[in-house]
Amino acid sequence: MEIYGTLGPACDDIATLEQMFRAGMTGVRLNLSHVTLRDAAAQIERLHRAASRCGVRPGLLVDMQGPELRTGSLPAPLPLTEGGTVLLGPGGIPVPEPVLARLLPGQPVLLDDGRLLLRVTENPGGAARAEVVRGGTLQSRKSIALPGTDVRSPAMTEADRANIRAAKDFGVTGVMQPFVRGPEDLLAVRAALDEAGGQHIRLLAKIEDLDGVKGLDDLLPAADEIVIARGDLGNALPLWDLPALQKRIAARCRAAGKPFMVVTQMLASMERSPVPTRAEVSDIFNAVLDGAASVMVTGETAVGRYPAEAIRYLANTARAAEGFAL
Repeated sequence: MEIYGTLGPACDDIATLEQMFRAGMTGVRLNLSHVTLRDAAAQIERLHRAASRCGVRPGLLVDMQGPELRTGSLPAPLPLTEGGTVLLGPGGIPVPEPVLARLLPGQPVLLDDGRLLLRVTENPGGAARAEVVRGGTLQSRKSIALPGTDVRSPAMTEADRANIRAAKDFGVTGVMQPFVRGPEDLLAVRAALDEAGGQHIRLLAKIEDLDGVKGLDDLLPAADEIVIARGDLGNALPLWDLPALQKRIAARCRAAGKPFMVVTQMLASMERSPVPTRAEVSDIFNAVLDGAASVMVTGETAVGRYPAEAIRYLANTARAAEGFAL
Protein backbone atom coordinates (compact mmCIF):
# COMPACT_ATOMS: atom_id res chain seq x y z
CA MET A 1 0.00 0.00 0.00
CA GLU A 2 1.42 3.36 -1.02
CA ILE A 3 0.79 6.38 1.20
CA TYR A 4 1.35 9.80 -0.38
CA GLY A 5 1.49 13.29 1.03
CA THR A 6 1.84 16.53 -0.92
CA LEU A 7 4.80 18.87 -0.70
CA GLY A 8 4.10 22.45 0.35
CA PRO A 9 4.96 25.18 2.85
CA ALA A 10 3.67 23.16 5.82
CA CYS A 11 6.21 20.38 5.28
CA ASP A 12 9.05 22.23 3.61
CA ASP A 13 11.71 21.23 6.13
CA ILE A 14 13.65 18.05 6.75
CA ALA A 15 12.39 17.54 10.32
CA THR A 16 8.72 17.56 9.31
CA LEU A 17 9.32 15.38 6.27
CA GLU A 18 11.19 12.92 8.45
CA GLN A 19 8.23 12.77 10.85
CA MET A 20 5.95 12.09 7.90
CA PHE A 21 8.09 9.23 6.61
CA ARG A 22 8.29 7.71 10.09
CA ALA A 23 4.49 7.99 10.33
CA GLY A 24 4.12 5.79 7.24
CA MET A 25 4.48 8.01 4.17
CA THR A 26 6.00 6.18 1.20
CA GLY A 27 6.09 9.03 -1.31
CA VAL A 28 5.04 12.56 -2.13
CA ARG A 29 3.23 14.54 -4.79
CA LEU A 30 4.63 17.78 -6.17
CA ASN A 31 2.08 20.04 -7.84
CA LEU A 32 3.65 21.58 -10.95
CA SER A 33 0.74 23.92 -11.64
CA HIS A 34 2.65 26.72 -9.93
CA VAL A 35 6.35 25.74 -10.10
CA THR A 36 8.79 23.79 -12.26
CA LEU A 37 10.99 20.92 -11.16
CA ARG A 38 14.01 23.20 -11.31
CA ASP A 39 12.22 25.78 -9.15
CA ALA A 40 11.61 23.03 -6.59
CA ALA A 41 15.16 21.61 -6.66
CA ALA A 42 15.97 22.57 -3.05
CA GLN A 43 12.62 21.24 -1.84
CA ILE A 44 13.20 17.92 -3.61
CA GLU A 45 16.69 17.69 -2.13
CA ARG A 46 15.24 18.10 1.38
CA LEU A 47 12.72 15.39 0.58
CA HIS A 48 15.44 12.92 -0.40
CA ARG A 49 17.57 13.78 2.63
CA ALA A 50 14.65 13.18 4.99
CA ALA A 51 13.78 9.90 3.28
CA SER A 52 17.37 8.72 3.46
CA ARG A 53 17.44 9.32 7.21
CA CYS A 54 14.39 7.08 7.52
CA GLY A 55 15.68 4.37 5.21
CA VAL A 56 12.94 5.04 2.64
CA ARG A 57 13.25 5.19 -1.13
CA PRO A 58 10.48 7.68 -1.76
CA GLY A 59 8.12 7.84 -4.67
CA LEU A 60 8.00 11.29 -6.26
CA LEU A 61 4.86 11.96 -8.26
CA VAL A 62 4.66 15.16 -10.28
CA ASP A 63 1.21 16.53 -11.05
CA MET A 64 1.36 18.14 -14.48
CA GLN A 65 -0.44 21.27 -15.67
CA GLY A 66 -1.97 19.39 -18.58
CA PRO A 67 -5.27 20.60 -20.05
CA GLU A 68 -6.54 21.79 -16.67
CA LEU A 69 -7.99 25.30 -16.81
CA ARG A 70 -6.92 27.84 -14.18
CA THR A 71 -7.37 31.48 -13.36
CA GLY A 72 -4.36 33.73 -13.78
CA SER A 73 -2.34 35.54 -11.15
CA LEU A 74 -4.07 38.09 -8.93
CA PRO A 75 -2.30 41.03 -7.25
CA ALA A 76 -3.91 39.99 -3.94
CA PRO A 77 -6.52 37.47 -2.70
CA LEU A 78 -9.91 38.52 -4.06
CA PRO A 79 -12.99 38.41 -1.78
CA LEU A 80 -16.12 37.37 -3.66
CA THR A 81 -19.34 38.23 -1.83
CA GLU A 82 -22.53 36.29 -2.51
CA GLY A 83 -24.93 38.38 -4.55
CA GLY A 84 -22.15 40.61 -5.83
CA THR A 85 -20.78 40.78 -9.35
CA VAL A 86 -17.34 40.22 -10.79
CA LEU A 87 -15.64 40.52 -14.17
CA LEU A 88 -14.03 37.53 -15.87
CA GLY A 89 -11.35 38.49 -18.33
CA PRO A 90 -9.52 41.81 -18.91
CA GLY A 91 -9.95 44.11 -15.91
CA GLY A 92 -11.21 41.29 -13.69
CA ILE A 93 -10.31 37.70 -12.85
CA PRO A 94 -7.82 36.56 -15.53
CA VAL A 95 -9.07 33.48 -17.40
CA PRO A 96 -7.71 31.63 -20.45
CA GLU A 97 -9.00 32.81 -23.82
CA PRO A 98 -10.79 29.49 -24.60
CA VAL A 99 -12.76 29.94 -21.36
CA LEU A 100 -13.68 33.56 -22.05
CA ALA A 101 -15.12 32.62 -25.44
CA ARG A 102 -17.54 30.19 -23.78
CA LEU A 103 -18.82 32.45 -21.00
CA LEU A 104 -22.36 32.86 -22.31
CA PRO A 105 -25.20 34.20 -20.13
CA GLY A 106 -26.44 31.51 -17.76
CA GLN A 107 -23.15 29.54 -17.80
CA PRO A 108 -22.13 28.38 -14.29
CA VAL A 109 -18.43 28.82 -13.47
CA LEU A 110 -16.84 26.78 -10.69
CA LEU A 111 -13.58 28.05 -9.19
CA ASP A 112 -11.10 26.46 -6.78
CA ASP A 113 -12.38 22.87 -6.96
CA GLY A 114 -15.95 24.10 -6.81
CA ARG A 115 -15.59 26.08 -3.59
CA LEU A 116 -16.73 29.20 -5.42
CA LEU A 117 -19.63 29.38 -7.86
CA LEU A 118 -20.35 32.17 -10.35
CA ARG A 119 -23.08 32.49 -12.97
CA VAL A 120 -22.48 34.54 -16.11
CA THR A 121 -25.00 37.34 -16.59
CA GLU A 122 -23.64 39.02 -19.70
CA ASN A 123 -20.72 38.86 -22.11
CA PRO A 124 -20.71 41.83 -24.47
CA GLY A 125 -17.19 40.97 -25.60
CA GLY A 126 -13.84 41.62 -23.97
CA ALA A 127 -14.89 40.61 -20.45
CA ALA A 128 -17.86 38.72 -19.03
CA ARG A 129 -19.85 39.80 -16.01
CA ALA A 130 -20.95 37.18 -13.50
CA GLU A 131 -22.98 37.00 -10.31
CA VAL A 132 -21.40 35.41 -7.23
CA VAL A 133 -23.66 32.52 -6.22
CA ARG A 134 -21.33 30.89 -3.69
CA GLY A 135 -18.74 33.25 -2.31
CA GLY A 136 -15.38 33.11 -0.61
CA THR A 137 -11.83 34.29 -1.24
CA LEU A 138 -10.17 33.53 -4.55
CA GLN A 139 -6.40 33.03 -4.66
CA SER A 140 -4.23 33.09 -7.79
CA ARG A 141 -4.14 30.20 -10.26
CA LYS A 142 -7.14 28.24 -9.05
CA SER A 143 -9.02 25.67 -11.11
CA ILE A 144 -11.88 26.63 -13.42
CA ALA A 145 -14.69 24.30 -14.48
CA LEU A 146 -17.55 25.11 -16.86
CA PRO A 147 -20.20 22.42 -16.25
CA GLY A 148 -21.83 21.27 -19.46
CA THR A 149 -19.24 22.98 -21.67
CA ASP A 150 -16.29 21.33 -23.39
CA VAL A 151 -13.18 23.51 -23.48
CA ARG A 152 -10.40 21.81 -25.46
CA SER A 153 -6.72 22.49 -24.84
CA PRO A 154 -3.49 20.53 -25.54
CA ALA A 155 -2.62 17.56 -23.34
CA MET A 156 0.73 19.14 -22.41
CA THR A 157 1.87 22.71 -21.94
CA GLU A 158 5.39 23.89 -22.78
CA ALA A 159 6.12 23.86 -19.03
CA ASP A 160 4.97 20.22 -18.90
CA ARG A 161 7.38 19.30 -21.68
CA ALA A 162 10.25 21.04 -19.89
CA ASN A 163 9.43 19.21 -16.66
CA ILE A 164 9.30 15.87 -18.46
CA ARG A 165 12.75 16.51 -19.91
CA ALA A 166 14.04 17.12 -16.36
CA ALA A 167 12.08 14.35 -14.63
CA LYS A 168 14.80 11.69 -14.72
CA ASP A 169 17.39 14.05 -13.23
CA PHE A 170 15.18 14.86 -10.25
CA GLY A 171 14.27 11.28 -9.35
CA VAL A 172 10.65 11.47 -10.49
CA THR A 173 8.98 8.05 -10.24
CA GLY A 174 5.55 8.92 -11.62
CA VAL A 175 3.81 11.53 -13.75
CA MET A 176 0.17 12.37 -12.99
CA GLN A 177 -1.64 13.53 -16.14
CA PRO A 178 -4.71 15.62 -15.24
CA PHE A 179 -8.06 15.67 -17.03
CA VAL A 180 -7.27 12.72 -19.26
CA ARG A 181 -9.81 12.71 -22.10
CA GLY A 182 -8.65 9.75 -24.16
CA PRO A 183 -5.72 7.38 -24.72
CA GLU A 184 -4.12 9.89 -27.10
CA ASP A 185 -3.42 12.19 -24.13
CA LEU A 186 -1.55 9.40 -22.33
CA LEU A 187 0.28 8.23 -25.44
CA ALA A 188 1.57 11.78 -26.00
CA VAL A 189 2.93 11.97 -22.45
CA ARG A 190 4.40 8.46 -22.68
CA ALA A 191 6.21 9.34 -25.89
CA ALA A 192 7.65 12.49 -24.30
CA LEU A 193 8.83 10.49 -21.27
CA ASP A 194 10.44 7.82 -23.42
CA GLU A 195 12.21 10.44 -25.50
CA ALA A 196 13.60 12.00 -22.30
CA GLY A 197 14.94 8.65 -21.03
CA GLY A 198 12.07 8.20 -18.59
CA GLN A 199 10.93 4.75 -19.71
CA HIS A 200 10.90 3.62 -16.06
CA ILE A 201 8.67 6.51 -14.93
CA ARG A 202 5.08 5.46 -14.29
CA LEU A 203 2.16 7.26 -15.92
CA LEU A 204 -0.92 7.90 -13.79
CA ALA A 205 -4.18 8.97 -15.45
CA LYS A 206 -6.30 11.35 -13.38
CA ILE A 207 -10.02 10.87 -13.96
CA GLU A 208 -11.42 14.33 -13.31
CA ASP A 209 -14.38 14.77 -15.64
CA LEU A 210 -17.04 12.76 -17.44
CA ASP A 211 -14.92 12.48 -20.60
CA GLY A 212 -12.40 10.50 -18.58
CA VAL A 213 -15.14 8.36 -17.06
CA LYS A 214 -16.71 7.58 -20.44
CA GLY A 215 -13.34 6.71 -21.95
CA LEU A 216 -12.02 4.73 -19.00
CA ASP A 217 -11.97 1.34 -20.76
CA ASP A 218 -9.81 2.82 -23.54
CA LEU A 219 -7.53 4.54 -21.01
CA LEU A 220 -6.77 1.46 -18.93
CA PRO A 221 -4.20 -0.13 -21.30
CA ALA A 222 -2.26 3.15 -21.67
CA ALA A 223 -2.01 4.00 -17.94
CA ASP A 224 0.11 2.41 -15.22
CA GLU A 225 -2.39 3.55 -12.59
CA ILE A 226 -5.76 5.29 -12.51
CA VAL A 227 -6.33 8.20 -10.13
CA ILE A 228 -9.90 8.79 -8.93
CA ALA A 229 -9.52 12.55 -8.47
CA ARG A 230 -12.67 13.46 -6.59
CA GLY A 231 -12.08 17.23 -6.49
CA ASP A 232 -12.85 18.18 -10.07
CA LEU A 233 -14.78 14.97 -10.66
CA GLY A 234 -17.18 16.19 -7.98
CA ASN A 235 -17.78 19.33 -10.08
CA ALA A 236 -18.95 17.25 -13.02
CA LEU A 237 -22.00 15.71 -11.38
CA PRO A 238 -24.14 16.10 -8.24
CA LEU A 239 -22.01 15.29 -5.19
CA TRP A 240 -24.44 12.59 -4.03
CA ASP A 241 -23.69 10.70 -7.26
CA LEU A 242 -19.92 10.82 -6.70
CA PRO A 243 -19.62 7.85 -4.27
CA ALA A 244 -21.37 5.52 -6.71
CA LEU A 245 -19.13 6.73 -9.54
CA GLN A 246 -16.05 6.12 -7.39
CA LYS A 247 -17.28 2.57 -6.74
CA ARG A 248 -17.86 1.94 -10.45
CA ILE A 249 -14.41 3.20 -11.45
CA ALA A 250 -12.83 1.06 -8.71
CA ALA A 251 -14.72 -2.01 -9.94
CA ARG A 252 -13.62 -1.47 -13.54
CA CYS A 253 -10.01 -1.09 -12.43
CA ARG A 254 -10.18 -4.29 -10.37
CA ALA A 255 -11.70 -6.18 -13.29
CA ALA A 256 -8.87 -4.99 -15.56
CA GLY A 257 -6.16 -5.67 -12.97
CA LYS A 258 -5.20 -1.99 -13.03
CA PRO A 259 -4.00 -0.31 -9.79
CA PHE A 260 -5.91 2.78 -8.73
CA MET A 261 -5.44 5.64 -6.30
CA VAL A 262 -8.09 7.61 -4.40
CA VAL A 263 -7.44 11.29 -3.65
CA THR A 264 -9.03 14.57 -2.51
CA GLN A 265 -10.35 15.62 0.89
CA MET A 266 -9.57 12.31 2.56
CA LEU A 267 -8.62 14.18 5.73
CA ALA A 268 -9.71 17.71 4.84
CA SER A 269 -10.60 18.64 8.42
CA MET A 270 -6.99 18.01 9.42
CA GLU A 271 -5.89 21.16 7.66
CA ARG A 272 -7.09 22.77 10.90
CA SER A 273 -7.70 19.93 13.37
CA PRO A 274 -5.21 17.45 14.89
CA VAL A 275 -7.90 14.72 14.76
CA PRO A 276 -9.95 13.71 11.71
CA THR A 277 -13.69 13.16 11.58
CA ARG A 278 -15.11 9.67 11.87
CA ALA A 279 -16.48 10.05 8.34
CA GLU A 280 -12.99 10.74 6.99
CA VAL A 281 -11.40 7.62 8.46
CA SER A 282 -14.38 5.59 7.19
CA ASP A 283 -13.79 7.04 3.72
CA ILE A 284 -10.13 5.96 3.75
CA PHE A 285 -11.01 2.52 5.12
CA ASN A 286 -13.64 1.92 2.42
CA ALA A 287 -11.36 3.13 -0.37
CA VAL A 288 -8.79 0.52 0.65
CA LEU A 289 -11.46 -2.18 0.99
CA ASP A 290 -12.51 -1.33 -2.57
CA GLY A 291 -8.99 -2.24 -3.69
CA ALA A 292 -7.10 1.07 -3.83
CA ALA A 293 -3.39 0.48 -4.32
CA SER A 294 -2.57 3.94 -2.98
CA VAL A 295 -4.16 6.87 -1.18
CA MET A 296 -3.06 10.49 -1.06
CA VAL A 297 -3.64 13.68 0.86
CA THR A 298 -3.04 17.11 -0.65
CA GLY A 299 -3.74 20.31 1.30
CA GLU A 300 -3.62 18.38 4.55
CA THR A 301 0.18 18.13 4.30
CA ALA A 302 0.92 20.96 1.86
CA VAL A 303 -0.67 23.78 3.87
CA GLY A 304 -2.29 22.12 6.89
CA ARG A 305 -1.32 22.60 10.51
CA TYR A 306 -0.69 18.91 11.24
CA PRO A 307 1.06 17.27 8.27
CA ALA A 308 2.71 14.43 10.19
CA GLU A 309 -0.49 13.61 12.10
CA ALA A 310 -2.45 13.56 8.85
CA ILE A 311 -0.05 10.97 7.43
CA ARG A 312 -0.25 8.94 10.65
CA TYR A 313 -4.05 8.72 10.41
CA LEU A 314 -3.92 8.01 6.68
CA ALA A 315 -1.34 5.23 7.02
CA ASN A 316 -2.82 3.62 10.14
CA THR A 317 -6.34 3.61 8.71
CA ALA A 318 -5.12 2.09 5.44
CA ARG A 319 -3.26 -0.63 7.36
CA ALA A 320 -6.34 -1.36 9.47
CA ALA A 321 -8.36 -1.79 6.29
CA GLU A 322 -5.74 -4.11 4.77
CA GLY A 323 -5.94 -6.30 7.86
CA PHE A 324 -9.74 -6.30 8.05
CA ALA A 325 -11.65 -9.55 7.90
CA LEU A 326 -15.28 -10.22 8.84
